[in-house]
Amino acid sequence: MRSELSTAATTLLSLLMLAAGGLVWGGVTMIRRGDRTKGVLMIICAAVLVGNVLIWTV
Repeated sequence: MRSELSTAATTLLSLLMLAAGGLVWGGVTMIRRGDRTKGVLMIICAAVLVGNVLIWTV
């Protein structure tokens, strides 16, 4: 049994992946600038977003 995602769901998941990429990039930038706590939290938030996308697609 194959379940297809709607166009809106596919678009939303794509936007979440773009947001996760932006969070990783911003997190690395924050770590390089010396604000390690915010940078690590941004990377953790990106990991949570990717986990949510994996849950919805698998």
